Amino acid sequence: KESEEEKRTKITSSYVAYQYFSKYLLDLDHEEFWILLLNRNLEIIKPIQISTGGVSGTVADPKIIFKNAIEHLASAVILTHNHPSGNLNPSNADIQLTKRIVELGTMLEITISDHIIFTNNGFYSFADDNKL
Repeated sequence: KESEEEKRTKITSSYVAYQYFSKYLLDLDHEEFWILLLNRNLEIIKPIQISTGGVSGTVADPKIIFKNAIEHLASAVILTHNHPSGNLNPSNADIQLTKRIVELGTMLEITISDHIIFTNNGFYSFADDNKL
């Protein structure tokens, strides 16, 4: 359960989101996909693990992502998943999934603020790279 202080944490940049997710994704040997639900002020509502996968992939079902976002009345969502290999580059599947989720979010009036690829030595941000 998130503390009240953590819930009020404002995600002001991709780096802040990366730091936040380090407690969940640092040093994993398999992929996991998480979302961070945010209110209109970009304050954390709740982090939610969407899936756990293998060494080189995991599934992120858009229906599960948006079910959670709607249930918690999130205004924005940050997607994140880790690459245990340390590769910071998004795969073709990462790019296609992000595009699809952004389109669905637009229809539902839920902003996808970022998709972060997490590694132990840094991160890639779709938002920072203008790929959203």
